[in-house]
Amino acid sequence: MQCPVCHNEVASQSAFCPHCGAQLSAAAPSQTPPGYSAPPPGSSATGLAPTAAAAIAYITCIPAIIFLLVEPYNKMPLVRFHSFQSIGLAVVGFVVQVCFNVLGWTMFTFMFMSALHTVVYLVLFIFWIIALLSALKGEWYKLPIIGDFAMKQAQS
Repeated sequence: MQCPVCHNEVASQSAFCPHCGAQLSAAAPSQTPPGYSAPPPGSSATGLAPTAAAAIAYITCIPAIIFLLVEPYNKMPLVRFHSFQSIGLAVVGFVVQVCFNVLGWTMFTFMFMSALHTVVYLVLFIFWIIALLSALKGEWYKLPIIGDFAMKQAQS
């Protein structure tokens, strides 16, 4: 069987291509976003499927950085995109935490800042779950603002 996106040979029982992470079904649309080409000709199957590596990138930013530095993961568009998006989400969480620490020191604003802090981190947690699940499915779900940045970085 041949992958419809990267045209590499794959096992007939595979649900996703081990080379590019595209879904392997006749009715499925291409999972590769515009601007991406097939992986380099020398790439081969690795220990981790691209979808698994993309999902692991969301555990912390450490695996995401490792995947961006180590071959063959740094050549896989799906893994690069989700690694950059994971790092972007971690940076946003860090910046939000610093802002709340700086702004939340007065006793008057403590209750308001505490409630706002809870709501903001709940939203970030929901975004993290959505991104993690989309990576497991091999989808290119872009988070607001962070996703555009991750797509630009993954394409360069």
